Amino acid sequence: MTFDPVPDSERRGLIGALPASLRAYASLMRIDRPIGTWLLYWPCAWSVALAGVGGRWSLFAWLGLGAFAMRSAGCVYNDIVDRDLDARVERTRLRPLAAGRVSVAAAWALVAGLSLVGLVVLFQLERTAQVVALLSLAPVAAYPYMKRITWWPQAWLGLVFSWGALVGWPAVTDRFEWPALLLWAGSIFWVIGYDTLYAIQDIEDDALVGVKSSARALGDRARLGIAIFYALALAGWAGAIWAVRPQPLALAALLPVALHLAHQIARTNPSDGAAALALFRSNRFAGLLLFLGLLVIGLSGAA
Repeated sequence: MTFDPVPDSERRGLIGALPASLRAYASLMRIDRPIGTWLLYWPCAWSVALAGVGGRWSLFAWLGLGAFAMRSAGCVYNDIVDRDLDARVERTRLRPLAAGRVSVAAAWALVAGLSLVGLVVLFQLERTAQVVALLSLAPVAAYPYMKRITWWPQAWLGLVFSWGALVGWPAVTDRFEWPALLLWAGSIFWVIGYDTLYAIQDIEDDALVGVKSSARALGDRARLGIAIFYALALAGWAGAIWAVRPQPLALAALLPVALHLAHQIARTNPSDGAAALALFRSNRFAGLLLFLGLLVIGLSGAA
């Protein structure tokens, strides 16, 4: 029996419906796994919402396109950097670069094409937002190397995956102000929490190849760690809300997302990777719940 380097995920669903010549590139972009796009998008949308939108409703669509393009570019870039590690991990060994089905040059060309889409989105933003967005490029480029350096690559991911919170506010106001920074801080801890959940599924493989993660660092204390990170996330978001509407009732907007995160914590089992993955994916709904609360606050403050 010969080894087939093409995973089942490229034979069904959205990727399977594409022409065979495009499937490996779509797999590099993870277009069958939109959770990453949602998680990158929500901090952008939160910030625009809390800023009151300013009549620029099209920003939600533009930033959504930007989140898709830059998350896809980030996935391809990450696979370029990690192709040798990926080949040694069971879950990732069939990725197109790790399996040799796409050349490194072709992958770089895909990164360039997706970055051009991001550039189009950049031109739709106010000048301050453009500058803030461009400042993200260096930490984004450094991220794939963090798991080789620190036990907390999830913290670095938090910095870059939350960057949209710093962009959305000035995209509306053309100013950089405290609510954006507090949203960003809260989002960083949210990302550390949910990416620790994600890392639980890879603990054994990561230990074999020497990859560091917060899940490995925390071990059996992962539930406690995630609870602390989520509590800090709520504190940051509460600070952002208070900076806009310093009224105790406004903080009630956090109640739905707080209950959702508490449910995640209650169900966290550091030894159950499949359950942890499902909890990780549920954060797209956590992001939606927070977005709805911040939109109500932002619009009421702008009225």
